[in-house]
Amino acid sequence: KKRNIFVFHLLRIIGLKHLDCNSNLLEAVPPELANMESLELLYLRRNKLRFLPEFPSCRLLKELHVGENQIEILGPEHLKHLNSILVLDLRDNKLKSVPDEITLLQSLERLDLSNNDISSLPCSLGKLHLKFLALEGNPLRTIRREIINKGTQEVLKYLRSKIKDDGPSPSDSVIGTAMTLPSESRVNVHAIITLKILDYSDKQTTLIPDEVFDAVKSNVITSVNFSKNQLCEIPKRIVELKEMVSDVNLSFNKLSFISLELCMLQKLTFLDLRNNFLNSLPEEMESLIKLQTINLSFNRFKILPEVLYHIPTLETILISNNQVGSVDPQKMKAMENLITLDLQNNDLLQIPPELGNCVNLRTLLLDGNPFRVPRAAILMKGTAAILEYLRDRIPT
Repeated sequence: KKRNIFVFHLLRIIGLKHLDCNSNLLEAVPPELANMESLELLYLRRNKLRFLPEFPSCRLLKELHVGENQIEILGPEHLKHLNSILVLDLRDNKLKSVPDEITLLQSLERLDLSNNDISSLPCSLGKLHLKFLALEGNPLRTIRREIINKGTQEVLKYLRSKIKDDGPSPSDSVIGTAMTLPSESRVNVHAIITLKILDYSDKQTTLIPDEVFDAVKSNVITSVNFSKNQLCEIPKRIVELKEMVSDVNLSFNKLSFISLELCMLQKLTFLDLRNNFLNSLPEEMESLIKLQTINLSFNRFKILPEVLYHIPTLETILISNNQVGSVDPQKMKAMENLITLDLQNNDLLQIPPELGNCVNLRTLLLDGNPFRVPRAAILMKGTAAILEYLRDRIPT
């Protein structure tokens, strides 16, 4: 124990910014760690934490990853010091609720609550300017599935509408209008400067005007939203953002192919291609070496795109409502970081028993396929039961 204290003291002295404590047996965070003022990124995944640690001195902390623990309670006292937090990963825990004080995290951009026991969300969550909110794998009863399927912004919009239903306060009205420029302005400069978002969504346009990219100027952009348009191809000028953009939303367009410009965004971590006309992905996407989440739902895929097996950083693949007829369980097993696989409403006539060897999967969704086994009773028991059932059917 003395040695550990010495180590943390030494790390504090040298001004450590990044610390990876994944896959240990930590049941609590040593106070020495919680007092490291210079810390910016902290990984505590796959431990035995029962509550979110408090970090009174970590004022610079930007990313906190505490997924795959046993956290049951998230209270105001756990949030009040996270003033600078941008990314909060709480997936695969045992949370039953989210407190209203989540709004204390005014800088928060990404919140992962997937695979918990959350049945409702506070309407105040809609006040945050989140770019990404993961909710799959929760028994949510207060938000309809079709709203969740439409993505982060629709969920936040819905939550804000519930605040107004309950009687808006002056501050709520500000939230509803703060991001909206005068109608004559075509580019949301406020979003560029304040939120680092290049937003030209819901315009029903067939191409993105040059003035949209020109408006970036010298500003840093981390998120691009060109959803709900009529794009038949990805704008070539998106490559100008390759050194900074991490989140791209091209959903609800008319894309039938992926251009090489997109494959050059090597900092990309989240890619939303829902509701397009795609039936394949280029092998050049293998260069997206940081990609964690890809949404391909509501396209025209007949197989799981081969290139996905070659992106080892992938944690979430959403490919529901396609025509996928097969998956390769051997290649899938090699995807050690894959946690969520949504194959609902496809054309799978059989599920290969070897898929049961993908023990890292926490969420496997198979409903709406024409296979006979596993039967619905097994599917209803959840991912662990499905994987066990499949393993039991592997020929010996």
